[in-house]
Amino acid sequence: MRHGKKVNHLGRTASHRSALLSNMASSLILSKRITTTVAKAKALRKYVEPLITKAKNDTMHSRRTVFSYLQNKESVKELFGTVASRTAERPGGYTRIIKMGDVRLGDNAEMCLIELVDFNDIYKKEGAVKKAKTRRGRTAAKGKKAEGAEVVAEAAVEEKAEKPAKKRSKKADADSDSEG
Repeated sequence: MRHGKKVNHLGRTASHRSALLSNMASSLILSKRITTTVAKAKALRKYVEPLITKAKNDTMHSRRTVFSYLQNKESVKELFGTVASRTAERPGGYTRIIKMGDVRLGDNAEMCLIELVDFNDIYKKEGAVKKAKTRRGRTAAKGKKAEGAEVVAEAAVEEKAEKPAKKRSKKADADSDSEG
């Protein structure tokens, strides 16, 4: 039984697996999107998301910690520069795995695309402004409905007041035409 064994070994030794994930994480950070197998993408997500979270706090300690994982100066610079600035307000979930539906010709492995969420311009809504969530009880919701009903009632009263005035003016016009 495999109780409590969360690490996907990917058919590799520990050193080979860490080198693979380090290189894939560097490639993902530098190019923002890579194509790989689903199993490797799921393992990469667990590897790279904590690094992105650590990059939000730009200190020497966090840079050295991230460098110990990535072993690439350019990817660390990119991570702490553009990636950290884009993901600053996101609380997590920095990557997206999109299954492509095709398989690799050699071993029939299911392929996917893993990308950084904030760098895909296709899914972004232009001009979307995030509204602050507010918590209201049931009584507040009833109060809004009551206000809305009052506004509608006032508008109906105004319309009724305008209609007889128009009728009177037509009658007055007709009387003035008959007199003249």
